Amino acid sequence: QVQLVESGGGLVQPGGSLRVSCAASGFPLDYYAMGWFRQAPGKEREEISCISSSGGDTYYADSVKGRFTISRDNAKNMLYLQMNSLKPEDTAVYYCATEGTAYCAGDYDYWGQGTQVTVSS
Repeated sequence: QVQLVESGGGLVQPGGSLRVSCAASGFPLDYYAMGWFRQAPGKEREEISCISSSGGDTYYADSVKGRFTISRDNAKNMLYLQMNSLKPEDTAVYYCATEGTAYCAGDYDYWGQGTQVTVSS
């Protein structure tokens, strides 16, 4: 049974940093690309980053490029998103998801339950 559990969300001031994590179980993590999505109130879910199964290829949405870094530790079955220079518009529920392939193709099969990130002074 595939299970994805996000953690690490919280309240942070503008300009601050936060790292969210995703613990994966029930499938061989190193076979699949993984991604991060976010959804703000009243907005559609947005794919913000993806990393290939080996970690060698990454993708970032323009809205987070240069501020966020995706990484993975296949030995620990973990996915991470380091978020720096946070802005109020980054406030959203953040979700991790698994691709159906080893590469970032936009074909996601499973999502976690999400973790809330709030950027506010």
